[in-house]
Amino acid sequence: MFFLFKRKQGNTKDDLLSGLTVSLALVPEAVAFSFVAGVDPLVGLYAAFIVGLVTSIFGGRPGMISGATGALAVVLTALVAQYGVEYLFAAVVMMGVLQVLAGVFRLGKFVRLIPHPVMLGFVNGLAIVIFLAQMGQFKKVDAEATQALLDSAPDAAPVLMWLQGPELYLMLGLTALTMLIINFLPKLTKAVPASLAAILAVTLITQFIDFGIPVRTVFDQLQSMLPPDTDPAMISLSGGLPSFHVPAISLSMDSLLIIAPYAIILALVGLIESLMTLSLIDEITETRGRSNRECMAQGAANVITGFFGGMGGCAMIGQSMINIRAGGRGRLSGITAAVCLLLIILVAAPLIEKIPLAALTGVMFMVVAGTFEWTSFRIIRKVPLSDAFVLILVSGVTVFTDLAIAVITGVIVSALVFAWEHAKDIEVQLEKETEDYLNYRIIGSLFFGSVRNFHDVFSPQDGPDDVILDFKRTRVCDHSGVEAIHGLTERFRKAGKTLHLRHLSPECSNLLNKMGDLVEVNITQDPNYRIADDLLDN
Repeated sequence: MFFLFKRKQGNTKDDLLSGLTVSLALVPEAVAFSFVAGVDPLVGLYAAFIVGLVTSIFGGRPGMISGATGALAVVLTALVAQYGVEYLFAAVVMMGVLQVLAGVFRLGKFVRLIPHPVMLGFVNGLAIVIFLAQMGQFKKVDAEATQALLDSAPDAAPVLMWLQGPELYLMLGLTALTMLIINFLPKLTKAVPASLAAILAVTLITQFIDFGIPVRTVFDQLQSMLPPDTDPAMISLSGGLPSFHVPAISLSMDSLLIIAPYAIILALVGLIESLMTLSLIDEITETRGRSNRECMAQGAANVITGFFGGMGGCAMIGQSMINIRAGGRGRLSGITAAVCLLLIILVAAPLIEKIPLAALTGVMFMVVAGTFEWTSFRIIRKVPLSDAFVLILVSGVTVFTDLAIAVITGVIVSALVFAWEHAKDIEVQLEKETEDYLNYRIIGSLFFGSVRNFHDVFSPQDGPDDVILDFKRTRVCDHSGVEAIHGLTERFRKAGKTLHLRHLSPECSNLLNKMGDLVEVNITQDPNYRIADDLLDN
């Protein structure tokens, strides 16, 4: 899996250089997500710096990059538009608190319940999303159409059109050159990360060669996101250090009710994306991260960024893949990326603004190639139909909605398929039959999905007066199973017959306490397991 990535141990040089590479790719995405959320670019850049630094130092997955993400920006858009940026900061703080609590209560372990088809669908869907996002780099503002639209609707967004002719060919050529350098440079030398070398090489080429047409840069992208009448001299990524700032909202129940729904959604989306990315990097690097520690680190980072004017963040799969591909394995890679991003904000913004968009697009295309699980095309005909459906479903939902909904949908569908299949596994074997009694052995799992099949096996009106059910090889999983046993006992009682229950777990026996001596207890042979039921104290 993920054949484009080399599994190797990290070192200080690789971590430093890969972190520098990641910082260059963080800038345009942080800016873009800021505009999606409707806030100043520095709000996204500060979030990328703070969240990236804190999670790199304290997180549970070395080598994973965190920052401002599109999944969170989409959720924040409505909040900012209706209530303003101060409510955004407050929601981010609450989001962080919820994530810390998720780590404290060890909820991160539930990422293990995500089935493999859901993981494959998540990976493929996210690769498609990253690819489609890069298509925007092949568009430019249509000045005439935009001006005509602004005359009638001053607040309208700029009209975009596809690049054509020489502009398109130049963009495609530089993008292809970037991808070729990334692909073939490691075969010549591994002294420098291929992605960083490609960005530097393409940038120098565009600075010293006159192609006769302008080369679109990070500055051009920033300019295209602002109103057409914005003074170019006022467009810059430069800024100062983030300063402490308590969100200026009223401390009332009304304010809490406004931000709470957004905070809950942000916390869920952030944790799902982070834990899924953590699992993905675990598989690529053949190591194991600590999910609960990552939850607490993500939460602490968001609390801090909310008090320092950031928009919050979570793990970024694209930048994480760039880091892993460039050789970043340790915490130093994420720390370097965050520190370099801060230096860009403070002193190097004019240089970063000159990087061609084609170079960053080529890097992201290589990330897409390395992220997409190409073997899914080969295995999709060999896996069960239900798994293939889940894989395709999660991929599609990821593309057309968002990651959190896709993963939750995939888990629910997988769970329903599992329940349906295991509902058919309940088996009743007749071990001994005499004129006085029948002895049945129950095999399988008795839960909400299998209780109907369990009931249909027995006919209380037929047979002798005493029937024995042996549950030694059965697991009663939930309260539905307990109620099925209770209901069957009542059916036999109404028919004037006695049902004897053997080898039930202590928890199951406690829930069936109304049956008195019908439950035969065997201390040495009765199973010991827990049942999912609210009536049990523990």
